[in-house]
Amino acid sequence: MRALLAAVLLAGCSTAVVAPLLPGYRDIGVPIASKADFDPARYAGRWYEIARFPVPFQSGCAGAIADYGAPQDGILSIRNTCLDAGGKPSQSITGTARLTGPGRLEVTFSGVPFVAPYWVLWTDQTYRTAVVGQPDGRAGWILNRDPSIPQDRLRAALTVLDFNGYDTDRLIFADRP
Repeated sequence: MRALLAAVLLAGCSTAVVAPLLPGYRDIGVPIASKADFDPARYAGRWYEIARFPVPFQSGCAGAIADYGAPQDGILSIRNTCLDAGGKPSQSITGTARLTGPGRLEVTFSGVPFVAPYWVLWTDQTYRTAVVGQPDGRAGWILNRDPSIPQDRLRAALTVLDFNGYDTDRLIFADRP
């Protein structure tokens, strides 16, 4: 848990501090856009990680689950759970996501004094699949309401990442038992 917390600290640092420590997975010369018609109430609930860019705070996680609580005054609660290779929870961390604009969240975690920008880049029409990224390209995820994702929505998610300048060849796909 200490390693997870330390890594989350790094992930939430300002770009100037993190730049030499974490690689970027996005061409920052490409414009990035968050979901203009984002509905935080529809985003609330459980999301399974389908794929992610390598980040230190998920080292040792074969997959992850993100649980977002219903928004209250523009703030959603979060519980991120790391899954081991057998699909069992191995560690978790809680926090909040504050809505700062359409599809734009500022995420903080308990005990971590930094804020990280998480942008919802896309969801399908029924909020079954989502693409989330950091504008500096240091992190990004494909999330789905179920542990497996239909190929059409996976292709759409990959296209969204590519359109926003992400190098999709560097994604790590979650292991499923």
